[in-house]
Amino acid sequence: MRKIIYWVHASIDGFIAGPNGEFDWPAVGPELFAYSNGINEHVDTLMYGRVVWDFMAAYWPTADADPETTDEHARSFAPYWRRTPKVVVSRTLEKAAWDARVIGANLAEEVAELKRGPGKDILLTGGAEVAASLTDLGLLDDYRIVIHPVVLGGGRRLFLEPKDRVGMTLVESRTFDSQTVMLRYERRP
Repeated sequence: MRKIIYWVHASIDGFIAGPNGEFDWPAVGPELFAYSNGINEHVDTLMYGRVVWDFMAAYWPTADADPETTDEHARSFAPYWRRTPKVVVSRTLEKAAWDARVIGANLAEEVAELKRGPGKDILLTGGAEVAASLTDLGLLDDYRIVIHPVVLGGGRRLFLEPKDRVGMTLVESRTFDSQTVMLRYERRP
């Protein structure tokens, strides 16, 4: 069965977006980009909540369009993003461009069907609400949380209040670029 990997950036004080929704604070360097690109080798479906989808769909389709860009991550990830099937979890969005399908009417059933399907793993990027819903449904398998060297003092929390306590097992930790730490957890049965 396919797994859902939750890839998310967080501040030291546990926020994934600043008080005004800003996401200009991640400290991303070459080691973190390399690790992120390595994850892509193990997934063949990208998953987003509607808010993150809007951000991704506005940036990634043309992120590598400028032939003089020096952003190596844009050069490598933009083509991957364009060609990879995407799933957007939303109760309000009816359709999405860029090879994306929208699910959400019956989240438990639709995601369980995705996981049973053929292929590699599924990568959920950001999206506290989707992550919380999938956690509550027992459908999120692998949590990869990158902690950045910033205190935001408020904003969107990394974890919304779960229905029940969720036990986790630490399976990996890594430091990137001498500034960020990735904590990888799997849910305890």
